[in-house]
Amino acid sequence: MLFMNRTCFNGLYRVNAKGAFNVPFGRYANPQICDEETLRADAAALSGVEILNGDFANAVSGADAGWFVYFDPPYRPLSSTSSFCDYTQGGFDDGEQRRLAALCRDLDGKGARWLLSNSDPKGRNPADSFFDELYAGFDIQGVQATRMLNANPEKRGKLGELLISNYTNGGKP
Repeated sequence: MLFMNRTCFNGLYRVNAKGAFNVPFGRYANPQICDEETLRADAAALSGVEILNGDFANAVSGADAGWFVYFDPPYRPLSSTSSFCDYTQGGFDDGEQRRLAALCRDLDGKGARWLLSNSDPKGRNPADSFFDELYAGFDIQGVQATRMLNANPEKRGKLGELLISNYTNGGKP
């Protein structure tokens, strides 16, 4: 995984419809594959953390009031030409966005804290209230995030995103 992350295009990970990794090679003259100091610091930071891989609903099925969950789903497309939401086999469409919102409501009912990030459609279309409706009653904050993943370097830069949570205290869980 480290090798792929350091040598594929912009460190991107995605799969095709058959579930096979499909990111092209990056253009790196001498990529640093293994940074021992950083790997050890990461290992220390993740000590005692359980990382799960699978459907998001299954990953949090045991959640209770002691949990904090961060969701970073494939972002909702902002236009018809930026409709890439297929980082995983099966994709992540508006139906999956609704399923995630329902799960967040369930987690809220269990007392678990959660935070999720997604695109901010109002930056392109002020009338787009998709996330306002999905997460009515929760804290929705707009932020500016730097985007580095774009085949066209001219289109990289600041873009509006949303941070949505079931708590408010300065953005800290």
